[in-house]
Amino acid sequence: MKLLRKALATLLVLVLFSGAAGSAGFLYATRRSFPQTSGTLRLPGLTGNVEVIRDAFGIPHIYADTPDDLFRAQGFVHAQDRFFQMEFWRRIGQGRLAELFGAGALEQDKFIRTIGWHRVAEAEVQMLEPEVLRVLQSYADGVNAYILPNADRLGFEFSVLGLIGRRWSPEPWTPVNTVTWGKVMSYNLGGNMDQELARLRLIEQGGAALVEAVIPPYPDDMPVIVRSTHGASRSGAPLSSASEASSVGAAELYRLHKAVQRAIGLVRDPGIGSNNWVLAGGRTTTSRPILANDPHLGIQMPSIWYVNGLHCRVVSDACPYDVVGVTFPGVPGVVLGHNARIAWGVTNAEPDTQDLYIERPNPNNPDEFEFQGAFEPARIREERIFVAGQAEPVVIRVRETRHGPILNDVLDELDGRAPLALQWAALQPGQLFKAVLMLNRAQNWEQFRDALRHWDTPAQNFVYADVDGNIGYQLPGNIPIRRGGDGRLPVPGWTGEHEWIGSIPFDELPSVFNPPEGYIVTANNAIVDAQRYRYLITTDWDHGYRAKRIEQMILAKDQLGIEDVRAMHFDAYSLFADEVFSALEGMTIELEAELSAAFARLRQWDRTCGAESAGCAVFEVFWRELSRAVFADEVGEALAEDVLANGTHAQVALRNILADPAARWWDDVTTPERETRERIIARAFARAIEFLEARLGRDQARWRWGDLHTVTFTNQTLGRSGTALIEGIFNRGPFPAPGSMGLVNAVSGDPNTFAVRSAPSWRAIYDVGDWDRSLGIHTTGQSGHAYHPHYDNMIPAWLKGESLPLPWTREAVERSGRDKLTLTP
Repeated sequence: MKLLRKALATLLVLVLFSGAAGSAGFLYATRRSFPQTSGTLRLPGLTGNVEVIRDAFGIPHIYADTPDDLFRAQGFVHAQDRFFQMEFWRRIGQGRLAELFGAGALEQDKFIRTIGWHRVAEAEVQMLEPEVLRVLQSYADGVNAYILPNADRLGFEFSVLGLIGRRWSPEPWTPVNTVTWGKVMSYNLGGNMDQELARLRLIEQGGAALVEAVIPPYPDDMPVIVRSTHGASRSGAPLSSASEASSVGAAELYRLHKAVQRAIGLVRDPGIGSNNWVLAGGRTTTSRPILANDPHLGIQMPSIWYVNGLHCRVVSDACPYDVVGVTFPGVPGVVLGHNARIAWGVTNAEPDTQDLYIERPNPNNPDEFEFQGAFEPARIREERIFVAGQAEPVVIRVRETRHGPILNDVLDELDGRAPLALQWAALQPGQLFKAVLMLNRAQNWEQFRDALRHWDTPAQNFVYADVDGNIGYQLPGNIPIRRGGDGRLPVPGWTGEHEWIGSIPFDELPSVFNPPEGYIVTANNAIVDAQRYRYLITTDWDHGYRAKRIEQMILAKDQLGIEDVRAMHFDAYSLFADEVFSALEGMTIELEAELSAAFARLRQWDRTCGAESAGCAVFEVFWRELSRAVFADEVGEALAEDVLANGTHAQVALRNILADPAARWWDDVTTPERETRERIIARAFARAIEFLEARLGRDQARWRWGDLHTVTFTNQTLGRSGTALIEGIFNRGPFPAPGSMGLVNAVSGDPNTFAVRSAPSWRAIYDVGDWDRSLGIHTTGQSGHAYHPHYDNMIPAWLKGESLPLPWTREAVERSGRDKLTLTP
């Protein structure tokens, strides 16, 4: 979110003010929000003392006698360390960013209000069971017990906003604020709208054949998660059958969709992914299961995750929580982690839970829309959006059909286009937080699955292990069943032929328990063979390179230990590079002498993308240039930015065409002559070397992947101010980064600049049954306060692929403890 540079100059004057007084003032201003982490503090509402033991990295373990006290303390601790982040996220969910950040955030607020995250969350809270609502309220009470008495010292960001006239005071935290974040994350992880709009734009540009070439189906030689599914086979309708979609303004809507994601810090990078795998005891050196997880999310500062332990001093039916792992600031419990008996991890299942419907309005009444021969009135609501610096609110009028909100009303460029409504599973009230709490308490496979019956959205690939030696996989989620079609393109909303008629029953969702292979791997790859499973989950899987590489590493050794699994997390071997060089064997690529020597050196590269690798730098630039050289003339430059060289579908598309010298796509349609495969390859390699010389210099011996592929952990608000000194306060980096898209260490960069956009946000390894040997690390640090010792102290270890101990027993927690805070009634 960019703030006016002129306004930020006020702060610069203070920062640059010379003399000891100025220095002391700056130190005071930036550090006054640091929380008390030792000694004693009063927390009203407690029924007994609560202990908070923090280790050298600021990871708290909370010990209490009742669930009310435990979650109240968790809310208090989250607010101590991360309240500005919580407030920013709250405003994202509410569509109230413009109140703090001005007119520059108005378009995002209009889109968010139209979608209606907060409105759905309000309805969901009204339906919560009393036990769940009690946890959310206890957590909210803990947040409020910290923020309301400390309103003037909650974060340096608030001080900066105050200096430029953004008046703010904390509003009480509520359960709705927590539930809304679940909707925001569902939007972030529900990328089908991206693919649906991209396909539509490709059809507009070059027809169904172009779509199939640029976004090919899942390859037959890549792994599926659940091998033994059954049911009637099914197949998708031909893409050309949805020609009505050509009038919806896909390019304009796509730009708005991406702008919202960028503005709220939740860009769904096409190279994004997640990994998890679980090994049965027969495949480990400990004879116990080992479970590994690394969800990949957008880079940000502070980390999206917060590590904590929640411990009832005496675990009983009255106080059943004893769990360690990560959650989101603003969310009680543990989202990913383990308790005394089970561990779990997730990757995004990539389900198709978003459909775009082309609506047909009544020509005599634009607020009525046709359905099966009759016109139905839309539901109308007004949203009032307050904007900093403006006296009157901006009022928008939102129309909702039976399918969902009309998106045209929020984007001027869509005026005159066919109305487009979004149906999305997350716009129905759900029970996500009931599932989280049940997971935290689950003691076995049956209770684990019972918890996931309530996990509606975002649908995730869960892997499981328990102390009895069992391993398993379960897909939960509210995944729609369609009367017709496969959700790949916008469809007519007036016919009734594409309606959602239910959800896949939980007991028919893919599931595996103790597979004979002794391991389970998920990496956003295909869950099932679509020809052997009766329901549609999606057609938009990650194309499988990470899953295939993880399976290779598991099968390379008879048994794996904790250190082997840690090394797997950091693996940067490119199977795609193997395929490209295999395809190049036997080709005669005519290059000038200097380029020919560089090409020969590239062939000798070891296929790994460490930060020091020169070969990786050349290959990563080369294959993207080749993707553009092949397809950009057909898709156009604007669309090329979004769908070429940008996602593992682009890698498979290139693999497919390299095997076919006669493919029509080799010819550059913008030139009079007909190009050959070899000529296009030579042209792309020459452009790659030209790019690298411009960025890294002419001395190829000094080229390093990490000089091109850098990561900057950016504060979502002031870290994008456009003022270097302000950004220097809140951001950290750039740092050379290993890994790349499609690798197990999926540190994925922009296809043009190669600056990192997404990465493993949390690496965890659970030694099931000897929990004190478990490891974990997220990207930055536990604190959200710039200059706090725990603001950025995880970054060096994360960059090197190291992890931190995750103590479990009270003895181990005490040994690692550095600060102890006692909260009293």
